Amino acid sequence: MAEHNELGKLGEEMAVDFLRKEGYTILETNWTFQKAEIDIIARKEETLAIIEVKTRSSLEFGLPQDFVNPKKIQLLVKAVDAFVNERSIDQNVRFDIIAIHKEGKSFVIEHLIDAFYHF
Repeated sequence: MAEHNELGKLGEEMAVDFLRKEGYTILETNWTFQKAEIDIIARKEETLAIIEVKTRSSLEFGLPQDFVNPKKIQLLVKAVDAFVNERSIDQNVRFDIIAIHKEGKSFVIEHLIDAFYHF
């Protein structure tokens, strides 16, 4: 596996651990629909959180969250629509980003709640 894939997998594992500690129930990880993949689908209280995880080894080229582009958002919205309809879920849906970057020998995790809105 390529180094960036390993870093991404590690980031997703760290994000799941972080969310569980914050009281979220993890419903799915790496859920796919057509060309879209949702990194984490979680629930907290009455909200379904759709979470995109971005992990970077440094901030040299920008913040991790800056790499969630309009095309990715469009794919996520399409996938979430399918997920919610398949399961007849009637809950508030929110889109979050968990941005992780390496700082020295450790990682910094930032949870951006309501990071973007679907239209």
